[in-house]
Amino acid sequence: MQKILQIEDTDNLIVALKDLKKGESFIIDNKEVVLTTDVKAKHKFTTEAIAVDGVVSLYGTAVGKATKPIAKGEAVTTENLRHYAAPVSLENETPYQWNKPDVTAHKNDHFLGYKREDGRIGTANYWLVFPLVFCQNRNVTKLTDTLNEVLGYSKQNTLKEFALELTNNKIPSTPKIKKPFPHIEGVRCITVTSGCGGTASDSLAMCDILAAYADHPNVVGITVFILGCEKAQREFFQEALDKRNPNFNKPTLYYRQQEWESEESMMQAALKETFNAMKKVPHTTRVNVPLSHLKIGVKCGGSDGFSGISANPAMGLVSDWVVALGGSSALSEFPELCGAEGDIVHRCITVQNKQKFLDLMKTYEKSANFFGTSISDNPSPGNIANGLITDAIKSTGAARKGGRSPVVEVCDYSEPMANQGLSLVCTPGNDVEAVTGLVAAGCNVVIFSTGLGTPTGNPIVPVIKISTNSEISNRLNDMIDFDCGEIIEGKPLPEVSKGLLKRVVETASGSYQVKADRLEQFDFIFWKRSVDL
Repeated sequence: MQKILQIEDTDNLIVALKDLKKGESFIIDNKEVVLTTDVKAKHKFTTEAIAVDGVVSLYGTAVGKATKPIAKGEAVTTENLRHYAAPVSLENETPYQWNKPDVTAHKNDHFLGYKREDGRIGTANYWLVFPLVFCQNRNVTKLTDTLNEVLGYSKQNTLKEFALELTNNKIPSTPKIKKPFPHIEGVRCITVTSGCGGTASDSLAMCDILAAYADHPNVVGITVFILGCEKAQREFFQEALDKRNPNFNKPTLYYRQQEWESEESMMQAALKETFNAMKKVPHTTRVNVPLSHLKIGVKCGGSDGFSGISANPAMGLVSDWVVALGGSSALSEFPELCGAEGDIVHRCITVQNKQKFLDLMKTYEKSANFFGTSISDNPSPGNIANGLITDAIKSTGAARKGGRSPVVEVCDYSEPMANQGLSLVCTPGNDVEAVTGLVAAGCNVVIFSTGLGTPTGNPIVPVIKISTNSEISNRLNDMIDFDCGEIIEGKPLPEVSKGLLKRVVETASGSYQVKADRLEQFDFIFWKRSVDL
């Protein structure tokens, strides 16, 4: 395994693939570079002396400016480097040329999906329960837990068994329940923190997101709980649903608690009527569909200095393959495009999309400025400790998960992604808010890279967790679905990416259950337009 990596020939920052010691010598661009400091794995050092305000580059892009002189062979840190992104202009933009990858080998590949009446393809079959206001969360979870238990969807509670052992209580024997509705894969729920006591815009935004989830092809029916006096009224949700899909015809049940004599009577009615509605759901089965029906979302979280050279490029190659096959991909996390704007703008195929992307970025930055910060404040302590010193360093690596295909659509939060090609979806970098937005955009599989580990999942769409390094894959094996660490150790990127595409197909087909689902990690937080980075 090599010790260092120069990503682009023009870069004056070099990535340490292993811990390096002061005094070690390397030949880079036919010149000797002697380290003047220790450099930890995942961090970077310079190939030349950098003066104050001098620019350093990575991935062929400016990623920082020196705040003090940096010696040749010195590690860059938060003490000597600050975020910098080159200015972006729409003038004299040359058309973007994409060398589409050869996907002949996958032309006849397929996955097993659920074909809906409108032609859309689901990768799962769930009944969804959710509230329009936070004070109905308890009723939502009670109904969901009860249905999953009596219908045989609940998993074995090993922690409860362990607790019984600790207290010297006998573990009750429970017979295995035969699933009466095997064509439905479970009852999933969403809980919310909004719907009342906030701005009307937040309540309407929540209705838009919930409408997108209700309309998602992975959902076969919905049960909705309402209090009655909330801001997110039933008619607002219905308007959002009609706007999302004027032909929406899934079975829908509403329960407004203030209309009932008791909570118990309402819950019994909700249980009985949801059970009967599930009984009427058509017995659909998975059928072969081409990979052009994949709608993948790409996300990174708990990133490290290897993210941009292993897992993210692997995701990017899979994204390009899916797009070349006629499918679609969505790249989110706008704070993690801060510093990569020039490349993103160049790849937008219309002036309107170029402008919309820049406008969304400016609006996001203006909102952050109001609270005395910037979207470039995105890197977390864990990111920084693992080599992502500036937001531009993080962003240029994060952008690689979107591959190199042209951007055909730019979507605000909750807007639907394009059916073909790469879309940009405006979300925070926050793991759950971003995945929530990707699913609302229409993704039927999400690929999520992590260098430090994160358990994030989703109620209705599988989230495939891929590791940037093998150490984290081995240590957090119950969380990681696919290891891209072999790329760091020298395995060719296309070879690893083929394995990742196979895992995507297995997941979309239902033959592989992602670890987040096994752990019942069903996260949902929608973005209230507060300053979440």
